[in-house]
Amino acid sequence: MTWTSFHHRGEILRSVIRIADERRDGVLPMDLPGVRETFGDELALYGALSLRWHTRLAGRIERELATQPLDLEAAVITAWRALADEMPGVRAILDHYRDEPVDDAMAEAIAKATRKEHILLAIMAGRASVHDSRGAALAAETGARIEQRARTLSAVIAAARSATTTHDGARASLRNRLGRLRAALAA
Repeated sequence: MTWTSFHHRGEILRSVIRIADERRDGVLPMDLPGVRETFGDELALYGALSLRWHTRLAGRIERELATQPLDLEAAVITAWRALADEMPGVRAILDHYRDEPVDDAMAEAIAKATRKEHILLAIMAGRASVHDSRGAALAAETGARIEQRARTLSAVIAAARSATTTHDGARASLRNRLGRLRAALAA
């Protein structure tokens, strides 16, 4: 790969991420100009997005651990949630194809990537270490539970924000109605 093609690939990937974040439909944007020519197929594009997610996640976890080193699991959950908020379209794509891979090759690649992410989460949270295949299996299970806690916490926070927004909207509507009533009474 030449330097020019490397940069072109990066530009296309940034476009894919931007569009995925706008759409948030969980579908790989293979329809974008240059995507098929640059990545070829869904598996290659999924792999690039997955690599971007994992790289950013590892960096986020490191930063969180630097700021709150006493509660490792909370730092890992905070990092996962923050990245999911920052890259919602990518997270939607990763989740969609985890549930519905296009073929067996994609299913196998996703299973391997998901397992590695779960192991990373468990190890960084201080909940596991990997010395053999049994340790890796336990770490993957622990990491899956940590990811689920992060997802649950994100859903609870989103619901609370939605309720607050709805409450604030109702309060503003009431203020508007009271203002109109006062104006009518004053007239």
